[in-house]
Amino acid sequence: MSELSKEEQILKAVKKTLTDVAKDTYTPANLKHPLSEPTIHSIRDCLALISARETELANQAGRENGLRPRYVDEAPKSVVVNINDLKKNKDKD
Repeated sequence: MSELSKEEQILKAVKKTLTDVAKDTYTPANLKHPLSEPTIHSIRDCLALISARETELANQAGRENGLRPRYVDEAPKSVVVNINDLKKNKDKD
């Protein structure tokens, strides 16, 4: 896997920090959350911007973003076809 640019490293660190804050301040539904609503919305907005920029950078670098989980039984989006097999099948016809 290729190395991440400085910007990608920063985005990754900020994203981890924001998600850690969200995890550390988790509050059951019956209690008042320690963060204000505007702060919670700001964190969500920041995470959305980070994700969008990560996608842009991955596309510019020609990498698959890979942020969405893939299941083992999920069909791949692309299929690799061996050209030699195509030639063999054509010769049989």
